[in-house]
Amino acid sequence: MTNTAAQGSPLAPEWLAVPEDLNKLPEPMWARDVARNGAGELSIDGIPVSELQRQYGTPLFVMSENDFRARARAFSDAFNNAFADICGGVDVYYAGKSFLCTSVVRWVEEEGLRLDTASGGELAVAYRAGIPGADVALHGNNKSDGEIHRALDMGLGRIVVDSLDELVRVGAIAQGRGEQAKVMLRLTPGVHAHTHEFIATAHEDQKFGLSMAADTTDEAGISAAEEAVAAASAHPGIELLGLHCHIGSQIFEPDGFALAAEKLLRFLAAMQEKYSITLPELDLGGGYGIAYTPVDTPRPAAEIATAMAAVVRSTCAELGIDAPRISIEPGRAIVGSTTFTLYEVGTLKTVRVDAPAASGDGDADNNVTYPRRYVSVDGGMSDNARPVLYDADYSAVLASRTSNAAPQLSRVVGKHCESGDIVVRDVYLPEDVAAGDLLAVPGTGAYCWALSSNYNYLARPGVVAVRDGSARLIVRGETEEDLLNRDMGA
Repeated sequence: MTNTAAQGSPLAPEWLAVPEDLNKLPEPMWARDVARNGAGELSIDGIPVSELQRQYGTPLFVMSENDFRARARAFSDAFNNAFADICGGVDVYYAGKSFLCTSVVRWVEEEGLRLDTASGGELAVAYRAGIPGADVALHGNNKSDGEIHRALDMGLGRIVVDSLDELVRVGAIAQGRGEQAKVMLRLTPGVHAHTHEFIATAHEDQKFGLSMAADTTDEAGISAAEEAVAAASAHPGIELLGLHCHIGSQIFEPDGFALAAEKLLRFLAAMQEKYSITLPELDLGGGYGIAYTPVDTPRPAAEIATAMAAVVRSTCAELGIDAPRISIEPGRAIVGSTTFTLYEVGTLKTVRVDAPAASGDGDADNNVTYPRRYVSVDGGMSDNARPVLYDADYSAVLASRTSNAAPQLSRVVGKHCESGDIVVRDVYLPEDVAAGDLLAVPGTGAYCWALSSNYNYLARPGVVAVRDGSARLIVRGETEEDLLNRDMGA
């Protein structure tokens, strides 16, 4: 029989190669200041993970503040440079839904970015952090009256309206206060994003946005998007700033962004001419992908910016219109790779799974059993729901030490009472991983803490930010007392 540990297991997906060196940190999944120290232990800005575990426990989200700031600046610089000759630069809104706390809001403001929120709770974080309301946007397909009032109280720079019903409500509330709400209309351009169905948001059959497709059942035959433009431009309670779209998340290819930009520019030009109005702003959303596994190939911010600028420049020239002020909304692409989750290993077990025989393992027409090891950690789907929500792939490394042991196909699982409680579906880890070892899962800065829960009454982990060799809590981990304090039965 061949050595499947060295050659790779037939149980592994095709994209997962056996690493040449299990101790190496594969690029570009990690923050720039994460490395192994002289003792072989994973460290961040010089702080070993064992010290972080000693101070804060596990599970633990570990974030590089310097890396966050650098990625924020990279987006701002790249897009401002690419669009300087088109519209004087770009407004970069950090998508707070990916991960938000008051410290992050302050970093965003200090690096010259604006903030995109999606609920009253996120607005409350923005308010506490002290960012000017003019630099904040509010999204959401079902905003409450209270959220709309809060947005107006804070003097938000834009409210992104998702439907005709909502447009009427926002306008009525603002008019009743004797104000005008600054509004952008979110459109669905019908662009197919190459991503998971649940995070593709520009196709017609989903909850977000105003359709750009003509309504053939209506006598006028105009689209919901055009109807909204006409209504908003005539409403005394609304200042119509422009148009918005967002085609999805975790997207690597630039084609979808380019096509969406072209479609919205053509629509914008047609609306300006037909209704004799000026729409000064166009938001092209976010959704730029990051590397969760060694085979993911995210685009540098400068490459994305250059490609999008070329489309905007050529389309505006063709249409003979002045380019609107462009804005974008990166979230995952800024925060995702800044953070890893630190876990402690608990129980391990190895199962035997049938699979077609690999070359050299005998008759290829017959199944052979191969080992798959389950490595349980002290967290799980309560701190990372993405694998269970939309089959997200992650990677992992042995963090507390190096190892020269052979690679073993492993599945990192959590401690919840669910068979689907999988943190990393397939990864090669050293055969000698044992209880008490530390594992680190990179790329967990976006949508992990934000989607965390108390399933099985697990307390949600804390978030530690590291900068210049110093670590501090920016979100305190919950305790059992926190959970019990909300139980009003005793």
